[in-house]
Amino acid sequence: MNTLQAQPRRFEFGFPYLDTCVLVEDFGQSVTIRATRNTFTEQRKIAFIRELAAEGFIDASYQWFSLAGSESYFGVRWRVDFSWLKLPVLLLARLRRMMVGMQIAGLVAWAVMLAILLHAAR
Repeated sequence: MNTLQAQPRRFEFGFPYLDTCVLVEDFGQSVTIRATRNTFTEQRKIAFIRELAAEGFIDASYQWFSLAGSESYFGVRWRVDFSWLKLPVLLLARLRRMMVGMQIAGLVAWAVMLAILLHAAR
């Protein structure tokens, strides 16, 4: 018997002042929150989950929970995980070409400055 696993609803949030990206996956009966860095305090985690519930991203029942433990909040799992971030292959290739170009330009500029310095020292 083949069973189809339902795809979770996924939402991505960015917190530039914390240098953190967050992925929220709502599976219906549970919620997984993946943050790229451990920059949220326990109070901020609770406030973020309540805000998600108030805005309708997750079930409204999560709006009234309190702190239960360090990793689980009554069906909400908070993980520090950046494996869900994927950079496009074309972007990586473009960045690699740009970095090689910058290194070559730096070497040429260094050679020119060294030649000027050696010429002035004569």
